[in-house]
Amino acid sequence: MLTPAFVIHSRPYRETSQLVEVFTQDSGRFTLVARGSRGPRSPLKGLLQPFTLLTIAWRGKGDLKNLTQVECPDHSLRLGGDRLFYGLYLNELVYYLLEAHTPFPEVFDAYARAIMALADGETPELPLRRFEFLLLQALGYAVDFEYTADDESPIEPTLLYGFERELGFVACERAPDPRTLFLGAHLLAFAEGRFDTPPLLQAAKRFSRLALQPYLGKRQLKSRELFLKRRNSLG
Repeated sequence: MLTPAFVIHSRPYRETSQLVEVFTQDSGRFTLVARGSRGPRSPLKGLLQPFTLLTIAWRGKGDLKNLTQVECPDHSLRLGGDRLFYGLYLNELVYYLLEAHTPFPEVFDAYARAIMALADGETPELPLRRFEFLLLQALGYAVDFEYTADDESPIEPTLLYGFERELGFVACERAPDPRTLFLGAHLLAFAEGRFDTPPLLQAAKRFSRLALQPYLGKRQLKSRELFLKRRNSLG
């Protein structure tokens, strides 16, 4: 049976094969051997590309299984310029943060929507922030944006709140690290899934970085490094 999948990462394996990290709708993230896929006459040549919705089949036992069938029902989604790095950023989040062989169908659907939005020319920050917030929920890190963590008081739009990773948000006029301070109106917008103004997008990006950092640990994201190098090269 074929299942929807995206290629997250691939690397050469032996003379003509590849190890392909896939993210599937039904089985989550795992590695497949695409035997002979780098050979000049392979029917898989050119198919196993990132940002392309595929349908695949595999077989085998253990952690490393064999890719047996690939179909490409849709055209490849082309991400050019900065959008390529945004797509690579999403791939790194999937690769590093989702446990292998664990289904995350809601994350798969959100990933597909984010890639489609990037390819369609939507403002990049919108799909990125939507995906990050849903990913945090899937990881079990659901923050309450409507009530304070210490005494469950309703968030007030005009007040400032400090973000504490282990708790949530608490009323706070100042903090040692100003990056952890958020306006109540922004938190209430997050609760509604709204990121429709530049200040909201900036606050959402700041929150995502703070909340995702414990999961990423000391990893340096390659996509961010490449993005900065490109920006510097363009002056």
